[in-house]
Amino acid sequence: MADHRNGSAAGGGPSYDIDLQHFMKRLKVFYSHWKENKVDLWSSSDALVVATPPASDDLRYLKSSALNMWLLGLEFPETIMVFMNKQIHFMCTQKKASLLENLKRPAKETVGAELVMHVKTKSDDGTALMDEIFRAIRAQSKSSGPDSPIIGYIAKEAPEGKLLETWGDKLKNSSFQLVDVTNGFSELFAVKDNTEITNVKKAAYLTASVMKLHVVPKLEKIIDEEKKVSHSTLMDDTEKSILEPTRVKVKLKAENVDICYPPIFQSGGEFDLKPSASSNDENLYYDSTSVIICAIGSRYNSYCSNVARSFLIDANTQQSKAYEVLLKAQQAAIDALKPGNKVSAAYQAAFSLVERDAPELIQNLTKSAGTGIGLEFRESGLTLNAKNDRVLKAGMVFNVSLGFQNLQAQTNNPKTEKFSLLLADTVIVNEAEKPPEVVTAISSKAVKDVAYSFNEDEEEEEVQPKAKVESNGTNALLSKATLRSENQESKEEVRRQHQAELARQKNEETLRRLAGGGSGSGDSRGAGKSSSSLIAYKNVNDIPTPRDLMILVDQKNEAIHLPIYGSMVPFHVATVKSVTSQQDNRTCYIRIIFHTPGSAFSPLDANFSKFQGAIYLKEVSFRSKDPRHISEVVQQIKTLRRQVASRESERAERATLVTQEKLQLAGTKFKSIRLPDLWIRPAFGGRGRKLTGTLEAHVNGFRYSTSRPDERVDIMYANVKHPFFQPAEKEMITLLHLHLHNHIMVGNKKTKDVQFYVEVMDVVQTLGGSRRSAHDPDEIEEEQRERDRKNRINLDFQNFVSKVNELWAQPQFNGLDLEFDSPLRDLGFHGVPYKASAFIVPTSTCLVELVENPFLVITISEIEIVNLERVGLGQKNFDMTIVFKDFKRDVLRIDSIPSSSLDGIKEWLDTTDLKYYESRLNLNWRPILKTITDDPEKFFEEGGWEFLNMEASDSDSENTEDSDQGYAPSDVQSDSVSEEEDDDSESLVESDEDEEEDTDEDSEEEKGKTWEELEREASNADREKGDESDSEEERQRRKMKAFGKSRIPDKRDPRGGPSKRSKLR
Repeated sequence: MADHRNGSAAGGGPSYDIDLQHFMKRLKVFYSHWKENKVDLWSSSDALVVATPPASDDLRYLKSSALNMWLLGLEFPETIMVFMNKQIHFMCTQKKASLLENLKRPAKETVGAELVMHVKTKSDDGTALMDEIFRAIRAQSKSSGPDSPIIGYIAKEAPEGKLLETWGDKLKNSSFQLVDVTNGFSELFAVKDNTEITNVKKAAYLTASVMKLHVVPKLEKIIDEEKKVSHSTLMDDTEKSILEPTRVKVKLKAENVDICYPPIFQSGGEFDLKPSASSNDENLYYDSTSVIICAIGSRYNSYCSNVARSFLIDANTQQSKAYEVLLKAQQAAIDALKPGNKVSAAYQAAFSLVERDAPELIQNLTKSAGTGIGLEFRESGLTLNAKNDRVLKAGMVFNVSLGFQNLQAQTNNPKTEKFSLLLADTVIVNEAEKPPEVVTAISSKAVKDVAYSFNEDEEEEEVQPKAKVESNGTNALLSKATLRSENQESKEEVRRQHQAELARQKNEETLRRLAGGGSGSGDSRGAGKSSSSLIAYKNVNDIPTPRDLMILVDQKNEAIHLPIYGSMVPFHVATVKSVTSQQDNRTCYIRIIFHTPGSAFSPLDANFSKFQGAIYLKEVSFRSKDPRHISEVVQQIKTLRRQVASRESERAERATLVTQEKLQLAGTKFKSIRLPDLWIRPAFGGRGRKLTGTLEAHVNGFRYSTSRPDERVDIMYANVKHPFFQPAEKEMITLLHLHLHNHIMVGNKKTKDVQFYVEVMDVVQTLGGSRRSAHDPDEIEEEQRERDRKNRINLDFQNFVSKVNELWAQPQFNGLDLEFDSPLRDLGFHGVPYKASAFIVPTSTCLVELVENPFLVITISEIEIVNLERVGLGQKNFDMTIVFKDFKRDVLRIDSIPSSSLDGIKEWLDTTDLKYYESRLNLNWRPILKTITDDPEKFFEEGGWEFLNMEASDSDSENTEDSDQGYAPSDVQSDSVSEEEDDDSESLVESDEDEEEDTDEDSEEEKGKTWEELEREASNADREKGDESDSEEERQRRKMKAFGKSRIPDKRDPRGGPSKRSKLR
């Protein structure tokens, strides 16, 4: 009964009902508007006639169809409607009439008009019924006055079908005065009510989601894999995603959704910025300096929305500038859409910005900045051009579409020498105090999200003509795939050149930053501990009266009472340093030692300074014949000390916390976003059984809570620095991780990292011990259950993350720049950041390890340089030292990274614009950083970070080898052994200085570890990493080499004395 394209009410199919409340509300608005603007907009018409054409599968936008949808909620094809003051006439088939019969009473009650039905049979041409309608119009006209009636109709809609053609002919041949009332209907539809705004927002959300979750990933995959896909194929795929909203995770019913026009994909120099453009059968063109334009529009309940984006592939300076100007111009047009302004203000704002920032582009600017949008894709009378003087009102909706047509690019490629740019968004005009709302904002148009650099290597070749590779075709540049396969050396050279440029930039940036004052923000290493005053009793009268002269522990006031010279003297338990007891035959001794001024690591130094003239008791001992009492007292004192120390520690930690804003619960503002059955790390304290909890996203923050009232933690969005989502792939858990700006308390733990996770599979151990067959049905079923559980958990987490990302995309969170980031497993590598080996993975903004505790989160933008240490031939592992821009912060070293990961890490560091160096030694970084901060100008005059250059390290190592010649064994076999061990020694022993004199060798040897100890440490490191590739013979051989090194006398020593190892005995 409903046509998919136009929602028409026809025969057959499921029954449709008209919402009577909706009809009454809209009919009242219609008649009020007609009455109030009868002269200005409705041309003084006495009656309004609207004829709806037959149903069609073609996409079309007609005022008659729009009136049907606006007033009745359904489209009635081949139906004639006549509106008069006292009567409303419908001419249609019997089935439509039976549906419209229900409107008689509401029409009478709302506007006092009688509803008259004219039922047309299939064999009837309708002329007799038309004559009846004309007689009714004349009858009403005579009652109003002697003049001929004025009939308003939609002049631009040509009659379609035999019935409407007959109606049009009879109308023109009648004695009526015909006037065009298109402007009246345009104004009637221009301002949307709440229901219409909701429909527009849903349509816009679908449109933007298709662009973000379907179009952008599709284009990225095609370009990255260098596939050949036509524009028309992309159009068809995108249309399916619109018509099936679940494909882009949008929960809208498919029967309520339609396209506004076939999706438009354009590239290769041929561009048409009109909505009537079409996607041709040419393949998508994505070579360097090319532009891809994509425009899509969707409808929900017949209400339209639109979005258009331009994607830049390896853009040149001209293209980048043009896009940035267009972005600002479109934003200027959007900002001008405020109630009370003229419609022309939007285009004038965009025009003025382009004229100011890039006057050479004015001639290429589109002649309008868009149109009104709603039931019609282009609402007549609401075009955003320079001449439209209509006044903007709250509730209007616009498709703000702005572009540059046929710009000239300075390239030799005919497919890229001409390019166009287009941006379009759906915008709602709000009340005066609120800015316009861009309802397609989740589809980003920022430069960083639409500009792609897929051929960075080729760009370098353009800059360096000597490195350019000749091609036998028309294109002078090679594709990325060709560069990877045939020009690996060229790629390495490009990376080296890029690193040289980064070194220059890094030296300048660091010098500028240090000269500007300080080494960056950060907490000093030696933050002092604050301590509260120790007061057990505020008044002498509060001290309890003892019954006996015995040691008493007052748990309530945290004091111990000691009998001294016949009186009970109270001491706060925090003043006690230690308490011990000793039993001897029949007597027992208790010894209490107190904190005193000057003792090392005393937590009470602040209190001592307040009472500098006081006399302090250092130690006291008591003898007792009751060992049971002494034992109880010792236990009570230790327990009370532990409790007070724990409380004071937590209080000191809380004192350093930054005050957070209060959490605003979602309530009625929106449905809270929930993710149940999660574990939290760090876990809450307490001895009870651990419970799972629920994570909820509210107005301004997250809340995690369990069923216990005291187990709750609130995390404000403003305090979240980096949010991560890591689905379970090769791990046992799926997790959400929040890295914070400032510490918070989770239970009694102070932390900057909070993690919520679910174990995707249980650890199961077969009790029988026998191995099960891979074809065992139970085993297969169990594995399938585990896979299903993992996929279900990952999907639940993904849905939660998507909803929170949509929440963060709202305008009030723009300043936070938050979006869940996911680790890039393909770029990961193994290493030891703390004590155990872990799999470390980069993300778009960080380097993280989120599975093992303690967590590792390093912000890429906070890194100064990276030094790859112990890099050399024959080394199985190397270390990565990360130096931060805040030089007060200790460097971070990731140890024992397999050498097989070296090239991948170099590539990742280079693509993220991080300067890296390589060295054969582990450096002692604290003195180096102190030298830099003490005199930065001198440091950079001497070359800055270039002292880490590999060539310098090589020359130093050569000098070291020359100086060690006197200590090497003389035979050939021992000589090779010595060289291998020298390399190992250099990689395992930190040196404070790069150059060492021969006289310092003895002291360095005494401070170092023996070869056996070093060999043991290396074996333990390999075992932790899981590397058991060395055979037992190889380990024994290395051990013998190390043993021989330490025992063989140095035959080349001119003094003929023993080796240095002998001096240690």
